[in-house]
Order: sequence, then structure tokens, then C-alpha cells
Amino acid sequence: MMNASKYKRQYYMPPAKCMKWAEKEYVDKAPIWCSVDLRDGNQALVIPMSLEQKIEFFKLLVEIGFKEIEVGFPAASETEYTFLRTLIEQKLIPEDVTIQVLTQSREHIIRKTFEAVKGAPKAIIHVYNSTSVAQREQVFKKSKEEILQIAVDGASLLKELADETDGNFQFEYSPESFTGTEPEYALEVCNAVLDVWKPTPDNKCIINLPVTVQLSMPHVYASQIEYMCENMKYRENVIVSLHPHNDRGCGVADSEMGLLAGADRIEGTLFGNGERTGNVDIVTLGMNMYSQGVDPKLDFTDMPHICEVYEECTGMNVDARSPYSGALVFAAFSGSHQDAIAKGMHWRDEKDPSRWTVPYLPIDPTDVGRNYDADVIRINSQSGKGGVGYILETKYGLNLPARMREAMGYAAKAVSDHKHKELLPDEIFDIFKKTFENVTEPYSINEVHFQQTNEGITAQVTSTYKGVTVTTEAAGNGRLNAVSKALKKAYGLKFDLVTYQEHALEQSSSSKAIAYVGIRKPDGGLAWGAGVDPDIIRASIDALVTAINNR
Repeated sequence: MMNASKYKRQYYMPPAKCMKWAEKEYVDKAPIWCSVDLRDGNQALVIPMSLEQKIEFFKLLVEIGFKEIEVGFPAASETEYTFLRTLIEQKLIPEDVTIQVLTQSREHIIRKTFEAVKGAPKAIIHVYNSTSVAQREQVFKKSKEEILQIAVDGASLLKELADETDGNFQFEYSPESFTGTEPEYALEVCNAVLDVWKPTPDNKCIINLPVTVQLSMPHVYASQIEYMCENMKYRENVIVSLHPHNDRGCGVADSEMGLLAGADRIEGTLFGNGERTGNVDIVTLGMNMYSQGVDPKLDFTDMPHICEVYEECTGMNVDARSPYSGALVFAAFSGSHQDAIAKGMHWRDEKDPSRWTVPYLPIDPTDVGRNYDADVIRINSQSGKGGVGYILETKYGLNLPARMREAMGYAAKAVSDHKHKELLPDEIFDIFKKTFENVTEPYSINEVHFQQTNEGITAQVTSTYKGVTVTTEAAGNGRLNAVSKALKKAYGLKFDLVTYQEHALEQSSSSKAIAYVGIRKPDGGLAWGAGVDPDIIRASIDALVTAINNR
């Protein structure tokens, strides 16, 4: 049986109220992005990436637009060291990209790290030690003063080795397990590190405040970040960075609120891969900004390609419901949703094509390399007239009358329900053709001749029913009306012609026309037919016969 009483809050609120972030509405500019896929993400894989896969992934990150990329923990293994040296020696690092390497605040690891980055155009040396109450008491068994000294010693060694090593270095410090650390103590440690580095406008440093483990609701983290930002020394020369994990499923919320609270930078991974429940998902975070009209400064225009490379390199899968990137995130199966999307698309085309306000679609799927036909309107047994009509219109140029869309919707749903499967656009079109287009059983028309008379138009109709052919004449107020009356006369049919529409299928001199006909049956129900022919008169007659055959 579950026992909630053994869990107590392990986070600490700031000593003063810090809620200015709550007055802001949205994140109004992109942060500095740092991908940690090749370090934090890679170490969380069941089978870590090979050297070739790491290089391919690095190139993808550059292609997307990351200017800071954490490439590993080079002192941790030969594989990590080799990857870093390969990037440097093969000159794979663009001039505008800074690599980042991670090191514990331990002397031999820091020295090995500096050996690894020799020759790098620019490098961020990221040093950390854990500061939380749980880590101090249970793991290191050290006092606050001793833990602070570890941070200061590491910061001092970074500065010393940077002066001795050729290269362009920037420093970063993380009080690991920040979320389980008293804010006043975390501030004390960070300020002590800053006093060693003494950052300047031309040589800023990074203080990274990680959600190593999520212990609180996002607003608590935002208050902690605001407290740090408002009380940190050298603040104008410090880049405050966030590194949220996702244990409570709040990685994106932590990041967005943390940026509102004053942070400048985000460390995360594509699609949120990382230890335990993962890191913050940079794709979601960046696209959230994009959906609010803010340029995230990352290029996600070919999301299918990004997903493909990610899955090939990591062995992970992008979930079908992963925001913005999943295979089904733009898909609408519900009939009411499909109808609203179809109407919204038409409204936008007619009224305001410069803005995106389509119901149920927070962004335009084409912005991330998806298309409407395959990714938005998806037809199954839950779908309705709007979705089916939209597919037939946008993919095949068929603009069905409103009531006919309903009949076509039911026809498609019946097939999907019977087969227990989603219907592809070509299958929907095939259902339309078999059900509503040029159906010639049991009635068919062999030949029609028209003559203008004082009574209007007279039609001489030769038709066949169950193998018997007859010729009948009737007059009407138009050609289709005259043919309708002739068929009624020949077979004693009872129906009323209530709907007629037509349009061209192709814009050319040899284009075919399509006609739609709806007839009302004696019981009040409607039957529908469509006819396709280069001759619009013939198309309308075929549509009428199909509607009669569908009674």
C-alpha cells in the first residue's frame, strides 16, 4: 500500500518573497541555447553513441543553429576524450560555435579536461560540485564550509590553468542539486566562485542553476531563480543558466518560469532525452516561443529530418504525441475537430492569410515540415463530414455540397469501422468514386437527345434497367429536368431534384467537369450522385443516374 507520509518537502524557499516573474506574460526573447545531447543525453542512453554517431549528431545540432554545444566529460572515458579530440583535430567546430566540456571540481579531472580542449577555437569549461543538504549529509559528509571550499578550489584551478593554456576559455559553475540546496547557501557558494573569477563585460562567466532533481512545483524554482538573480554579485557580467530535468514532468514549465525570473540561458536536449525522466525538451521550449510570435533562433523547419537523425543516432523514439514533433500531434480524427480545422483554413485563406488562428492547431504544421494532407486531417471511424470533405477538396479538387459531405462522411466512417483502420486519402477517394461517381447499376442511360420546343426542352432518353432497354420522351424547364422526368415516366420513379452543383476539375481547355446531384426520396431522405465527364451535360446526367441508383 502506498504511504505518502514518508515523503517530506526537500526544497527551500528563498528568505524573501520573490514573485516579480509572475507579473510577466510570456518569454519575449530567445535565451542562449546550449545543447547537452552529446553529454547528458548520451550518458543516459542504454547504448551510448559511437564516434560516428556523435559526429553526425554534432553536425545536426550545428545545422539547427546551436551556438553552444556540450560535447562530453572528456576526463570520464577514452571515448569521450577521443570524440573531443576528433572535433578539434578534424576542424569540425564552426567558428561561431563554442564547445562546452564538463568536469567535477577535482584537481586531476580538471587538469585532464584542459589537456583535452587544447586547440579548440573556443571552449566553456563547466565545473561543478554538489551543494544540497542530502548530498552534504549523506554522500560527502562535509560541512557547508568544506563544500564551499571545494567550489572555490575548483574555480581557482580553472583560472590558473586557463592562464597557462593556449585557448579562448569561458568559465561555468554549477552548484549541482541546486533545487535541494538552501537558496542563501547556494548564493554564498556562487558568489565565492565569482569572487575568484571576477567576471567583466568582456569576459563574462556562467552560473548554471540546475534542476538536478525536480523537488517542487515550477513557481518555487522561479522564485529561487529570481532570488539568485537579484542577489548575485557581478550580475551584469554573469550569464545565469538553467539546466532543468523532468522528474515531475515540469521541465518546460521550470524553464519558462525561470526565464521570466531573470535567467539568460538554457541547457537541454532535443526531445528531452536525459537521465531518469530526461532533460528539458528544447524542441518544445523553442516551439512554444515560436507559437507566441517569438523567434527561438533555432531552425526546426525540417522536423521529420531532425527526428530521423535523432532516432538513428540515439536508438530512442520520438513519441507520437511529443509536442510539435510527434507523428500525431497535428492529427485530427474527431469529426468536430476536423470540421473546425477545415473551416478555419478556409477562413484564413479568405480573411487573414498573414496570421495563423486555425482552431485546434497552435502552429501551422508546414512551418515544421509537415503537410496538411498526411498529417492533419486523419480519417477513421471517429471522423466526420468536415475532414472527409477537406481531404477530397484539397487533395482531389472535389467541392461537395454540404449535405453530400455528410453522406460521404458516413460512407467513409462505415468502411473504417468495418476494417478497424485509418483510411488514407487515396482510400477515401476510392470510396467516393465507388459510392457516388458514375454508378450505372441498376439504372443506366445509353443515349440522350435534346430538342428545343415551345414547352421548353424535350429529352429523348434511351435507358436500361435489369437488361431491358426503353426509350422515353419528356419535356422540362432544362436539360437535367427533362431527363429526370423521362426517367420517372419510364420506370414510375418518385423523387424530387433538390440539389445541383458543378465545377471544373482542372483548369485547362480539355478539363473534365464534375456535377453533383441530390434527390429527395419519398421518405424525405436524400440520395446523392456525382458525374465526371468533359461534357458538363453528360456529367450532370451521370450524377442524376447515380443518385437514383443510390436511393
